[in-house]
Amino acid sequence: MAKGLFKSGMIVSAMTMLSRILGLVRDAVVANLLGAGLAADVFLFANRIPNFFRRLFAEGAFAQAFIPVLSEIKEKHGDDQVRVFVAQAAGTLGTILLLVTLFGVIGSPVIAALFGTTWFIDWLQGGESAAKFTLASNLLKLTVPYLFFISIVALCGAVLNVYNRFSVAAFTPVLLNVSLISCAILLHDKFEQGAYALAIGVFIGGLAQLLFQLPFLGKLGMLSKPTFAWRSPHVVKVRKLMLPAIFGVSVSQINLLLDTIIAAALMTGSIAWLYYSDRLIEFPLGLFGIAIATVILPTLSKLHANDKLEDFQKTMDWGVRFVLLLGIPAMGGLIVISPLIISVLFGHGEFINSEVDNVAAVSAGVTAYSVGLVSFMLIKVLAPGFYARQDTKTPVKIGIKALVLNMVFNLALAPFIGYLGLALATSLSATCNALLLYVALRNDNIYKVSRFTIWFALKSLVATIVMSFSVYLLAQQVAWQGEGTLVQVTILGGLLAVAMTLYFSIMFIFGVRVSTIKEIQQLD
Repeated sequence: MAKGLFKSGMIVSAMTMLSRILGLVRDAVVANLLGAGLAADVFLFANRIPNFFRRLFAEGAFAQAFIPVLSEIKEKHGDDQVRVFVAQAAGTLGTILLLVTLFGVIGSPVIAALFGTTWFIDWLQGGESAAKFTLASNLLKLTVPYLFFISIVALCGAVLNVYNRFSVAAFTPVLLNVSLISCAILLHDKFEQGAYALAIGVFIGGLAQLLFQLPFLGKLGMLSKPTFAWRSPHVVKVRKLMLPAIFGVSVSQINLLLDTIIAAALMTGSIAWLYYSDRLIEFPLGLFGIAIATVILPTLSKLHANDKLEDFQKTMDWGVRFVLLLGIPAMGGLIVISPLIISVLFGHGEFINSEVDNVAAVSAGVTAYSVGLVSFMLIKVLAPGFYARQDTKTPVKIGIKALVLNMVFNLALAPFIGYLGLALATSLSATCNALLLYVALRNDNIYKVSRFTIWFALKSLVATIVMSFSVYLLAQQVAWQGEGTLVQVTILGGLLAVAMTLYFSIMFIFGVRVSTIKEIQQLD
């Protein structure tokens, strides 16, 4: 089983890597086009709102409730019942999303006022931020429909994943990045504000992703006419599981949105700095944490449906071990060489044509977010331990606690260190979230980390410390500031190669082999 999970995880990681690389190219284009000023703040604000609801409902609560029910139907009732359930879920979800989207487009000024309150107040008073509110209202009309498209995409992707078609769903986000990059290059001169070109790219990207997945769903025989079935037993079950799941694994997204609301009240550039910092964190998080979570939830759901508790525990332990193997060194590497990475990706055009040192500002944000990187990853593995068992009540209790802690940390840190306090608060609350999830799993005798994985984590930590310190010393000897992009890319590639070689060499000396990564170990 572990070999199958490892192979599926690698496939998803490969597709995710392609998407994330294009995502970084997209962010580089955005940074070059908009910099880190007013236009960047407003576009990222308008783009984050539908993305927040997408992660909260579609990829968060809906996916975590939908996949276990879908897996249970598949295991116990067969493909015919799955086909009926998919049609009912698509029709019910699609109807609700269509209404929400229409409200969002028509009521975009209301949304902009709700999430950008300081801009709205300034608009009423004719202040300096009035232009931000007007632009945000207009951009939301283009970005809100993305929620409809991507939510249906999430449903289709969940079905494909349950049938082990992981590569299709993992490749799909590539199309959004291609759309954004293309629109930024081709349309930015067509508008007075280049942000409009990017907003159009969001709309086209959402539609393209949906059209891409439909043929693959058809090949599975799951492309049936959607039907509204609000009271269908299986749909009711998903609805009941969704309500508490909203505050479960998606708490980090709520935290990010709260950060955006608070950052809107801080100095201009704060939203952009947080965004670019978050994007660098999202690269390893998506590549390793989300990739493993994608393949592990259907597997755990199947094991629970077949009452295989021991295999359930072993699979969770394997997932934890896998994210530790890659998450710990990713954290160390980002902290050490983030200034060079940021300079390579974003240090062009409007991003550097500023009185503020945007490279240093984003690098500090990356460091603050990196503190919680491993916790972000662990949440992606630990939360499915509840959702696979159709338990959404426990994560919601933990999610609320983490959300309250995040606000406490925000209020305690933001007045003193600004946007860095928001990033650090998110990391601290994520750490508390992961710890509370694990304690609940252990107390319920669902999962207890094995001694093998504890020793594995210690080996990874030691290897990361040695690697990070060595790469830091090496980076200090290389003068990359002021050099051209090609030189900086070469230096960055060399440092990454040294870091990877050193880390895995130390792990090899510690006795870690490929089989250790692939195989599920016996629990204590």
